[in-house]
Formats: sequence, structure tokens, C-alpha cells
Amino acid sequence: MARAPADSHLTPQATQPGGHVPVMLAEVLDALQPADGGIYLDATFGLGGYAKGILDSAACTVWGLDRDPQAIARGQAMTEAEDGRLHLAEGRFGALDRVLEERGVAPVDGIAFDLGVSSPQLDVAERGFSFRFDGPLDMRMGSDGPTAADVVNELAEGDLARIVRDYGEEKKARRVARAITQARGDKPIQRTGELAEIVRGAVGHARGKAKAHEIDPATRTFQAIRIYVNDELGELERGLAAAERALKPGGRLAVVSFHSLEDRAVKQFLRTRSGDVPRASRHSPDPDPADRLPEPTFRVLFRQAKKPRADEAETNPRARSARLRAAERTAAPAWANFEEGRA
Repeated sequence: MARAPADSHLTPQATQPGGHVPVMLAEVLDALQPADGGIYLDATFGLGGYAKGILDSAACTVWGLDRDPQAIARGQAMTEAEDGRLHLAEGRFGALDRVLEERGVAPVDGIAFDLGVSSPQLDVAERGFSFRFDGPLDMRMGSDGPTAADVVNELAEGDLARIVRDYGEEKKARRVARAITQARGDKPIQRTGELAEIVRGAVGHARGKAKAHEIDPATRTFQAIRIYVNDELGELERGLAAAERALKPGGRLAVVSFHSLEDRAVKQFLRTRSGDVPRASRHSPDPDPADRLPEPTFRVLFRQAKKPRADEAETNPRARSARLRAAERTAAPAWANFEEGRA
């Protein structure tokens, strides 16, 4: 979750209460540029890393949003310590503009996203996100909706293959789906350890001694099921559009993603909303006014995604795949009823 500008008292590897090391915090805060009197949103509160970094950078107010009730409960002690400068709200960031409006705090000066699963969700076996610990197949970031067990035991083989292929980018998706459906025919798959072994058997282990950098064969399938269970890509699309509506002119958006599907979605959104789209040939007829894109709502702060520094990637393995994109809100009205820039 977040980091501070070069002149901040936070060091690049600042560890916050509870041993939490926010990913790319310095770069995120450099993008947000927190200012005294500003109002900021940590849209993925988690352990409060970005929120704490913003609060330490300026005499400002921060709202922390999270769909996980456990994250909100953990953050209560932090709100008390910040003496009225931090406020928490439970909810999905796809509706962040409504959450802020209901509390009378929109528009805001900056919004930060730290996408994907949080450390507590990964590290608690009962949440069922990781195969490092055997636990119930849950994977829900919130407390509602179907679990991962529901998905692997109830969906058709073809649907499972599509999920594993599209969200996990697993080349052996069909083989994985077939192995899952065969295994559940004997008994329901209820534990992370069970599913991991089924997938490993289908994908196969690398020949010879595994190298330290090689990922577990079950990694891509677990990622795919988690993304599907939580509708993470749909939620990201809604969250970016909500941030566009909630930011004031000159407000900053900073998004840290951890896999290519997320980063691609953020890149496409910012390219479209900044007007960076392919231009028609000069020989093409003038477009119909109804097909023209609205005025750009964002100015991209840096064209290429930023990666974590080498020292951070070395000391914090979870930071290695992180990518940061950021943009500044223009004064143009938010796009209405547009999907990827088209009505």
C-alpha cells in the first residue's frame, strides 16, 4: 500500500506497524503529491499502508475504503491514533464515488489503488487464498457471494477452462479443468491443499530441481479462480470510472497492479481517457459527431509503468511484479455511458 516523496521522513523501505511493508510507497506518494488541507482516498485500505503514508506526508484527511470487513475492523485502532484525520468505510471501490458522496467528502484530491489480494488475506489459512497453507477454499475478499469451492465444484468443465485460461493465462487450462471435474466426481474439493495437488498433477512439475524463481504450477489457477470469485477485473473497470467521477480537477490517481491483466486494464483506461487513441487516416471521412470521444479527463503523468526499485524488489518479494501508473484529472466532465471510449 503506499510510499513517500523524496523529501519525506519516510525511508524507501519504511515498515509500518505490524511489520507491513507498503509496495512502492515512495513512488505512489510522489505521484499523489499530498498537500496540507487535502482529502485523499486509500481505495484498498488493507493494512492501511497508503493511508498512513499519506497522513505522514501532509496535514490532510484520508478516507480508507475496503470490501473486507476484517480490514475495517483492524483499522479502528489506526483511526483513533490519527485523531480524526482518518475515516474508514466498508464497501467496494467500484462504488467509491457514491461512498464519498454519501459522506459529503467528494470531490477529493487524490485516490490510490493497491490491486489484488492483501497480505492478511494471503497469510490467513482460513481465507483460502493461498496454497502455502491448507485451508478452506474460500477466496472471497468480502463476506458475500460464491466461494472458490462453489466455483470448482459447480461450474461446467468448459467454463472452468475458460476462467483458468483467461484469468490465469494458464496454457494447460483444459487439462486443469478436466482434472478438477474428474476429482470432484469422487468427492467435493473443499481445501486449498486438495486443489493445489490436483492442479500440480495436471500441469506437471518442472523437470529437475526447481529454481528459486520458478512459480508453483498451481499459482496461475489459484489466481484465476480468485479473480473470478471476486470479479476483480469488472470491479477494477468500475473503480477507475468511479475515480474519474470522484476526483477534482488537478486531483491525482495512482494505481499499483500486480499482474498483466490488471496493468493492461489500467493502461487502456488511462490511454483512452487521456485522448491517446489511434487517429483516423487523413483520407478517412470526418467522423460522425456522435462517435467523437469526449474531452480527455486525465493527463498521464508518465508514459511507461514504473517498476519497484531493485532494493525494494530484493527485500520484499511481493513487490517484484508491481507496476505503477498515475494520472492527473483535468477539468473535463467525466465520461457518461461510455465503454472503452465508445457509446
